[in-house]
Amino acid sequence: MNINGTANGQSKQYDFGLHQDSLGRLVLSDGGLEHVGVDPVRAFPFTDPDHGIAICDAEGHELIWIDDLKAVSAPVRQVLEEQLAHREFVPIVGRIIAVSAAVEPSEWEVETDRGRTRFLLNNENDVHRLNEHGALLTDSHGIRYFIPDARRLDPASRVLLERYL
Repeated sequence: MNINGTANGQSKQYDFGLHQDSLGRLVLSDGGLEHVGVDPVRAFPFTDPDHGIAICDAEGHELIWIDDLKAVSAPVRQVLEEQLAHREFVPIVGRIIAVSAAVEPSEWEVETDRGRTRFLLNNENDVHRLNEHGALLTDSHGIRYFIPDARRLDPASRVLLERYL
């Protein structure tokens, strides 16, 4: 599989393949070598999900760097996207129903693209502004909830969120 990347302004070719073995582990085939149990990781999952993807070995060492996911052949891109989707379980918040009193930890009740849920935020530092209008909430168990554009929330949800931004 060929990927075009750039290094110091020069075009560079990478030849590798990806597949799952019989145990469901992701295998990178690169130059006759096979690396079992690799993980794809996005460098910028919320701000630029199609650029900057590393494929790391089981110890977390980078084996391959992909500048642009669109440069990857369709079959390998499909495997990468499926693997990244499993790794990046991030419900998208569509509405904030309630936030407990301004005491930490705070309990949040939200509607997401995966249904209605409740979670605890340990403190206000668990709410991060991602860009001018986006936010990321990380609950007490490390589950992340994404708000792509707070302007699209209903007015009551925006008021509740603004207390933490």
